[in-house]
Amino acid sequence: MYTRIVSRLLFPLHERLKGHDTVARLARLEESQWWEPERIAELQGRNLRRFLVEIGRHVPYFRERFAELGFRPERVTGAADLAALPPMDKEAVRAAGDRLRSERAGRLSRFNTGGSSGEPLIFYLGERVSHDVAAKWRATRWWGVEIGDPEVVLWGSPIERSKQDWVREARDRLLRTRLLPAFEMSPANQDRFLEVIRRVRPRQLFGYPSAFALLAERARARGVAMDDLGIRVVFCTSERLYDHQRQAIEACFHAPVANGYGARDAGFLAHACPEGGLHLSAEDVVVEVVDPESGRPLGPGELGEIVVTHTATTDYPFVRYRTGDLGRLAAGRCPCGRGLPCLAEVEGRATDFVVAADGTVMHGLALIYILRDMPEVARFRIHQESRERTRVQVVARDGWSEGLTRRVVEGFRARLGPEVEVAVEVVEAIPPEASGKFRYVV
Repeated sequence: MYTRIVSRLLFPLHERLKGHDTVARLARLEESQWWEPERIAELQGRNLRRFLVEIGRHVPYFRERFAELGFRPERVTGAADLAALPPMDKEAVRAAGDRLRSERAGRLSRFNTGGSSGEPLIFYLGERVSHDVAAKWRATRWWGVEIGDPEVVLWGSPIERSKQDWVREARDRLLRTRLLPAFEMSPANQDRFLEVIRRVRPRQLFGYPSAFALLAERARARGVAMDDLGIRVVFCTSERLYDHQRQAIEACFHAPVANGYGARDAGFLAHACPEGGLHLSAEDVVVEVVDPESGRPLGPGELGEIVVTHTATTDYPFVRYRTGDLGRLAAGRCPCGRGLPCLAEVEGRATDFVVAADGTVMHGLALIYILRDMPEVARFRIHQESRERTRVQVVARDGWSEGLTRRVVEGFRARLGPEVEVAVEVVEAIPPEASGKFRYVV
């Protein structure tokens, strides 16, 4: 009963008071997801044309850019027409500054990225918030979870809260969302988090896969049962989800893991359905996979950089925005019956890849699994400082020895090259980034 009150009364009222049309957007998205792919593509094309015409008239940066390129937004019919525009990276956004703000923009909220790949990016949001909330709401319903169901969120939340944070905490209590700080994953806090999850008995968990995998390992080591809580799904996002993490999380919480893909600066882009399809929110979002060097669009199955054009961002728009992530588009239709296109996979950030001494580029997994296969390793991080030197930090369990150090060095050299210097450092702890995320390769 309480869930129905929240989802049908309290949350819609909350969104209206904030000036968001989230409920109306959700209704449209729930209908369009079942359309044929061709009809969804037509809708996307109309939204894209409207978006480009609007920003070409009222956003100084794009008004100038379109004129320089001779680009005619009113002639756009679909995503393929975006190839006439160069991809836009973070440096371009910083250089454009206030010229990206629409002359018709109302009140905008200031956001910034976590800066995990360098300097944080500052940008502004308005209407996109409603789309992202509605798209996420649609995706949670695929798993039988509703707004107002008990939820535990393991996220990059600071311990010290401002006055505004207390307001948000009161809202979360009303919506039955419990927020736990992912960057405070000490053993004592892990024990406390497990106790909170047992007490709350959430319908869903939401957060970083590395943090939930760490909790799963802690629960296994201490013999804490977490498989009897009735959790329906564990939503993981913001990091690459590795197979060993999925297996550990599902075994611990006795619930499927649903992978999501998005970014604060790009929006809510894709989410997995129970059939496994990583569905794109294609009604309002154009996702391309392009050659990182030329910007040329690639076909299904080809690995390239993911670039995003979000048509619900006319007030502060990015066009063909480079996410820095590598992935592949899927061919065909998901067995679930939805007409939404899918990503075949997201490989991770370009920085998740390493380069051998001879110039061969390989995914960090080639090195990660050397360490994952060692039960004496509790946690690790790989720093490729140059082609000639790689440093490995290891948090060791009982049983670590010089023999294992040699095994790591030999394994890394077998992949990177026999001349590469591999330095193994045994440390007490490896902290996550300031955002709470954890990266295996930096």
